Amino acid sequence: MAKIVSWRPLRLIKLVFLCLFVGHAFANDDPLEAGNRKIHGFNEYADAKFLRPIAKIYERTLPTNLRSGVTNFFSNLESVNNALNSALQMKIGESLQELTRFCLNTTIGIGGFFDPASRLTITDSDEDFGQTFSVWGIGRGNYIVLPFFGPSTVKDAVGSSLDFIANPTRLYNPTEQQLFFSATDVVNNRAELLPVENVVFGDKYLFYKNAYLQRREFLELDGQVVDSFDDEF
Repeated sequence: MAKIVSWRPLRLIKLVFLCLFVGHAFANDDPLEAGNRKIHGFNEYADAKFLRPIAKIYERTLPTNLRSGVTNFFSNLESVNNALNSALQMKIGESLQELTRFCLNTTIGIGGFFDPASRLTITDSDEDFGQTFSVWGIGRGNYIVLPFFGPSTVKDAVGSSLDFIANPTRLYNPTEQQLFFSATDVVNNRAELLPVENVVFGDKYLFYKNAYLQRREFLELDGQVVDSFDDEF
């Protein structure tokens, strides 16, 4: 049986280490910190009591190949949103590439369970409405922590709601099927984070804040890392 390869966890782990070793600390422009910390504490409690235990059971129960297939399935659905936002950012080549990925993985990849597009070096572009807003010149707004959803900004919170609307799983009916797909995606994403939990240290609130903002900056700059030393010369 062919091994199912998922590229999404590898990308996630690379971004975690990017935040640790390449990124910079953001200025303490966090006027909502007091409220954010309370919501952060609630999210940590909910994760420890509910989501993390479920993710660990999920990880132990499902074989690695099957979990990779689930990851590929949801990553394939993201190609639709990637294509849409690439087009809105006038990245027409990337948009067409995402549509090609989606067609290949949905057909040859059996509904996206396999990822033949990556094997053909047709890579994804990882775009969303938050990045599109940045291209359009909209500022990120205050850093906020959302109940259950975690770190965000005002701009990204609005963008995420549009990402949700654009998700192809919303085409499913009844609503119970949509909830099933959403819950599976959340648990699968949480299971992917289990191997890198131990890299979090110090003040978790500040760690998550800086990691999130650095990751968003990395995505908005299309992977171009800003060298802060350039400003000194």
